[in-house]
Amino acid sequence: MLTIDRALYDAVVAHAKKDHPDEACGVLAGPEGSDTPTRFVPMVNAAMSTTFYEFDSQELLALYKDMDRRDEEPVVVYHSHTATEAYPSRTDIGLASEPNAHYVLVSTREHGNSDGPVEFRSFRIVDGEVTEEEVSVEEPRDA
Repeated sequence: MLTIDRALYDAVVAHAKKDHPDEACGVLAGPEGSDTPTRFVPMVNAAMSTTFYEFDSQELLALYKDMDRRDEEPVVVYHSHTATEAYPSRTDIGLASEPNAHYVLVSTREHGNSDGPVEFRSFRIVDGEVTEEEVSVEEPRDA
C-alpha cells in the first residue's frame, strides 16, 4: 500500500493538471528504507509529449546526487497520462527501474487542466510484472 499525505497528493495532481496536455513526471523522495514519501520533486518532461515522458538526464543525475546527500531514495516515481487511463503502458513498464518504488499514474483525460477529479493509481513494477496497490491519502492532523 502507498501511504501519502494530502499535501504531496495535491502537489502531484496539480503538476499533472498544470502540464496537461503534455505528460508530467517527477519523484517523491523519502528517507532511505522508510517507504514514506516526504519531498515533492517535480521534473521536466524532456520529451514534451502528450503520449510519453522522459526525465531529463542531467536533472535526473542531479536529483540522485541530492537524494544521496540527504540519505533519501525515490519512494514514488510518478507521471501522468493525458488521454488514457492511469495504468502503466508497455513503455512505462520497460522504464521502471526502481524495484522498491511505487509507480503512480495520474490520468487527466477527463478534465484536463480544469477543475475536476483525476484518476490516481499506484503500482509496483518488478521485473516487468505490474501489481496495483491501494492508495491511502492521509489528511493533515490538527495541531
